[in-house]
Amino acid sequence: MKRYLSVWFPDWALTRLRRAKRRQAGKSHPRHKDEAPEPVHPFVLIEEGAHGVSVAAANPSARKLGVHEGLGLPDARARCPYLKYEAIDRDADRQALKAIGAWMIRVAPLVAIDGSDGLMLETTGCAHLYGGEAGMLETVSALLDRDGLPHQLGLAGTPGAASALAHTRPGSCLAQGGEADGLAELPVTALRLSAEAVGLLKRFGLVRIGQLYGIDRKALARRFQSTAIADAVLVRLDQALGLRHEPVHTIMPQAELTCKLVCPEPLLAKEGLVAGLETLAGQLCKVLSARGEGARGYTFHAFLAEGGVRSVSISLARPVRTAAHVLRLFDEKIDRIDPGFGIDLLMLEAHRTGPMDVSVPALSGYLAAGAHDPVMLSALADRLTARLGGGIVSLMRQVESHVPEEAEVRGAFDGELATSTSEAKRQGPRPLRLLEPPEVIKVMAEVPDGPPLRFSWRRISHEVVRADGPERIAPEWWRHDAPPQKAANPPGIDRKWLAPKLDPRADAELIAQAWQELESIDEAVPFPSLPRARDYYRVEDAAGRRFWLFRDGLYGDGRGGSPDWYIHGLFA
Repeated sequence: MKRYLSVWFPDWALTRLRRAKRRQAGKSHPRHKDEAPEPVHPFVLIEEGAHGVSVAAANPSARKLGVHEGLGLPDARARCPYLKYEAIDRDADRQALKAIGAWMIRVAPLVAIDGSDGLMLETTGCAHLYGGEAGMLETVSALLDRDGLPHQLGLAGTPGAASALAHTRPGSCLAQGGEADGLAELPVTALRLSAEAVGLLKRFGLVRIGQLYGIDRKALARRFQSTAIADAVLVRLDQALGLRHEPVHTIMPQAELTCKLVCPEPLLAKEGLVAGLETLAGQLCKVLSARGEGARGYTFHAFLAEGGVRSVSISLARPVRTAAHVLRLFDEKIDRIDPGFGIDLLMLEAHRTGPMDVSVPALSGYLAAGAHDPVMLSALADRLTARLGGGIVSLMRQVESHVPEEAEVRGAFDGELATSTSEAKRQGPRPLRLLEPPEVIKVMAEVPDGPPLRFSWRRISHEVVRADGPERIAPEWWRHDAPPQKAANPPGIDRKWLAPKLDPRADAELIAQAWQELESIDEAVPFPSLPRARDYYRVEDAAGRRFWLFRDGLYGDGRGGSPDWYIHGLFA
């Protein structure tokens, strides 16, 4: 069964702002929560809403004077004329909370943001690393105290129950299956309900969670005028009791394999980082080897003693489980990790694991089955990606397409060389260089659908002395929509006026207007978006230069006007 640890930061917006100001002043964070400086003057954070500017967070000094969350700013200043205030920054609060969540991955691999002021950790299978769940709570609390973060913890078998404990009974831990008994005496505010829902429940005399157990669910839903509020109460209750699943969206993808190394003393030098990475890489590759797998991605995390985490990642072309190769790739990026005041935990993760080729390499190049070594090519691709970045080195690969400019695509070099397809071998000769896009030329031909006799390209005239073709390339009809159908009758015109009953002399004006509208409709429904067949020619001019020309379209194909001529490539 799953276990969840809820970490709630009371007055998180005020804590975040205080830490940001201390950082700007160049001061370090307090090492204990009791040493956290608290302003003696009343201070609030304000936020503009539908009913004007109101208080979003208030410090204890302001609360003593009756200033609380949700109070309008004019009323707050009336109660405290010397009240100081600033605008709340929701985005900065969330980013700082996300950074702490990444730092908390050292405790459990799955960490999610819970609301606007808390974190939710799935600790299934992690408690034994700390001597039990009680020891894990003490470890997490000590870590947060050391960084000067006021917090409250709760641990249970569901996220809802863990959050309820953190808000109302900090430091508590419910046994698996004991959610119903453990939550019975807690107030209904612990169910993470809206203020309107809590107010309605209190009006009905329902102030404890246990009072909701014995009420018929349909009767409980009928007590609320709003169906949405009734559904929210029932959903939150079911999630807290484990009767309904509550999804947890982690801030980082779960690693398939993880190895950790706790540092006895904070690391400050690069040599310590390299030694720790060597140890973790050896352990992780040993586990991968036992499973007969490799990984295509590795991430190295360094958790700082003062809070925060520094991470670097590598991506590989093929699954790899060789520690020396992994360390060589990380050597290009490990200098990016700033140890700060010290690193007290190292962690290496493996991503995108899968089976790998375990064939025995040839003793020499003469005995190899192919001209290239796929393992060495893959290692080369990994080193290029680590040094230059992904997608910098690319190859042109052939694809199955009749259209010349679409017969090749550019892709990142992943250790495999481009190979020719059988379809490409059956095509006619192709130039070494293609123009993108093809350029329009003026052509003079002996017959409309014959080869060119003379053409003009970039204001230079070329006389054709030899021509080979045509090579007809039909459009790929399966990639395009059907041509639009012309309207049977023009808008606003009835076909019956064309009947011979009309007198051409008396109705000449009507007939002329109808013909004009019909002609305009025919011109307004061309087919320029549809591809046309191409007739390619290899031609040579009097100077010996060879070109690849094509006529776009056929005469009378119904897909546009007269065909145009283009130059598409140059032969050597």
